[in-house]
Amino acid sequence: MRVFRISLSKWSNKLTASRYPGRWNSKGKHVIYTVGSRALACLENVVHRSGEGLSNNFKVKVIEIPSKIKITEVRKKELSKEWYKYKSYSKCQKIGDTWIIDQETAVLKIPSSIISEEHNYLINSSHKDFKYIKLIEIEDFDFDPRIKGE
Repeated sequence: MRVFRISLSKWSNKLTASRYPGRWNSKGKHVIYTVGSRALACLENVVHRSGEGLSNNFKVKVIEIPSKIKITEVRKKELSKEWYKYKSYSKCQKIGDTWIIDQETAVLKIPSSIISEEHNYLINSSHKDFKYIKLIEIEDFDFDPRIKGE
């Protein structure tokens, strides 16, 4: 399975976990956030980027998760009705942190908070199976000027 992540060019040559907390991980719990399509990766950046803007300094990381890698899935129906709202971060972080600590799988499939029928894939870079997950391609990426408001 291929998953995608859009990042600044300077961070695009490696498959490393961010040091920042997110919806599904608290401070000190490091994971790589990826998504199931380039389009969703674009939307994630539009929603979450502020100070860095949407310059032309981005790349798409194309990541291969081999079929032999087991994936844990959190289904939308298992979450609270307002799971996607900011006020629910701590509940989602608890789920993600438990997954990270348990080390049962290297990948966690979760619903996207932007389009809940789509999926994000968290990759645990400290899991023993992480060595099988590969950054296979780095593509140029430019945000459409209409998205940037130009």
